[in-house]
Amino acid sequence: MLLFVLAYLGGVLTIISPCILPVLPFVFARADRPFLKSGLPMLIGMALTFAAVATLAAVAGGWAVAANEYGRIAALVLLALFGIALLFPAIADRATQPLVALGGRLSQSADGSGGFLPSLLLGVATGLLWAPCAGPVLGLILTGAALQGANVQTTLLLLAYAAGAATSLALALLIGGRVFTAMKRSLGAGEWVRRGLGALVLVAVAAIALGVDTNYLTNVSLAQTSAVEQALIDKLRGQDNAAMAPAGGTMQPNPSMMMKANAPQESAGALPVEGELPSLDGAVEWLNSKPLTAEALRGKVVLVDFWTYSCINCLRTIPYVRAWAEKYKDDGLVVIGVHTPEFAFEKQPANVKKALGDLKIGYPVAIDNNYSIWRAFNNMYWPAHYFIDAQGRIRHHHFGEGEYAKSEEVIRQLLREAGKNVPEQRVDVRGTGAEAAPDMANVKSPETYLGYDRAENFMSPGGVARDESHEYAEGVLKLNDWSLAGRWTVDPENAALDAAGGAIRYRFHARDLHLVLGPGMDGKPVRFKVTIDGASPGADHGIDTDANGEGTVTGQRLYQLVRQQGDVRDRTFEIQFLDPGVQAFAFTFG
Repeated sequence: MLLFVLAYLGGVLTIISPCILPVLPFVFARADRPFLKSGLPMLIGMALTFAAVATLAAVAGGWAVAANEYGRIAALVLLALFGIALLFPAIADRATQPLVALGGRLSQSADGSGGFLPSLLLGVATGLLWAPCAGPVLGLILTGAALQGANVQTTLLLLAYAAGAATSLALALLIGGRVFTAMKRSLGAGEWVRRGLGALVLVAVAAIALGVDTNYLTNVSLAQTSAVEQALIDKLRGQDNAAMAPAGGTMQPNPSMMMKANAPQESAGALPVEGELPSLDGAVEWLNSKPLTAEALRGKVVLVDFWTYSCINCLRTIPYVRAWAEKYKDDGLVVIGVHTPEFAFEKQPANVKKALGDLKIGYPVAIDNNYSIWRAFNNMYWPAHYFIDAQGRIRHHHFGEGEYAKSEEVIRQLLREAGKNVPEQRVDVRGTGAEAAPDMANVKSPETYLGYDRAENFMSPGGVARDESHEYAEGVLKLNDWSLAGRWTVDPENAALDAAGGAIRYRFHARDLHLVLGPGMDGKPVRFKVTIDGASPGADHGIDTDANGEGTVTGQRLYQLVRQQGDVRDRTFEIQFLDPGVQAFAFTFG
């Protein structure tokens, strides 16, 4: 219940965000009409449409996104005609074309009562265009939707969020209606008010068509509402931690925007029973083993490791998982890696097979491209470890990096419970390269995505031009800001370089800097050169560059580009690509 309250309150908060500005002219254009017959139907249509579209976009794949784009175009045309009809009533009066006449009927007269269906249609159009700020609350909902699949709860949560926004807009609408009525009565300015609203509607349509609402206003909004939303989340979690967890048979983390966990979990104590090992069905392929089942694993102690091969947090846990699998395999331990992809290229079995070879992983790995096993566990994190006893019961879990000694002790305890004599000596792990432990005390830069779906702090002038080739210029960078230079095409998941010479700059603070990269569609290697504060990295180069900062992108994976040897401070990283075609996905730090 608290999650629905949180979603509703998150929607209410959108009224204080600049990203709501393009929607306001559509709402205030109905401010001087009876609320129950005009304003309320519009807000209902807006809320229902947003909930439906957001649900489809989150869980139904690319076809839903493409269909929504056509819907947005139709809505832009309809609302532009609505604005024209407000601005020039004579056009609507004389028009014979059906669409313009529809715009005229939607606008009606300044003194008319407005109809329910036209207002509902206007709300549907507004819902197709509404791009609310993806702050912590909405991020929580959409992350759960994308990872747990389609369900009624997802739609109801999105509807609660939209209802919250509609509530605050309704208050603004009621207040605005009184203001406009007073202006018309005292100034006789009804026609000018109408025309002014028509002009604002056209400005809003132009802003949405140009992407101002998502490229600029949403970024501005995050700075204003994220702190409020996060405080709200933390407060509600503190009141009822269990109510915020997803339903399921296993103990789960609270939902979070951060899908890659960095912080270690507190000790699980005396290893209570947290649930039964769920089904392992649904993998598209098994590597290093025939398909395994929960029934066949009875009598074995099992460690299930959710990971994906370009995740730096996962890579840093692999040496420990690999060592446990090797040391305790003869004592009855079975380690299962569940490879659940984050990026599209991680769904390719050939890429996963290559990663297993590079990482020297010999234990069974299920390729969970459809998130079937992920959903069976109600999992929310990379990496995530679940410890199952010989009776098939989940006895412990750990999310993120760290607590390796505790995790090994859990394995040893479960083996002893199964009647095994475990060796006294424990594993001794020393990760190297990208697998080395992070310097968390000096990490002040967050994981940063380059695809526009999750991009933040992008500072190239003009913002992102979505899904089209565009010439970008370097921006002025503060800590954790980044920019592109050269001709790039940015899609929801990555930025792809269209012409040689393009660059990416990032102002960061961490010992290590990694970037997930891949060659273009043709698979040709892409040469690059890295600089730090304008100079070659020298001894601060990563394992995928040399002292001159030179390297080559040969496959789709995480590249370690910087490992500083001295004091860690704010630095400006730049990578210039000497060949076209590279795809850049995300920065991570350590």
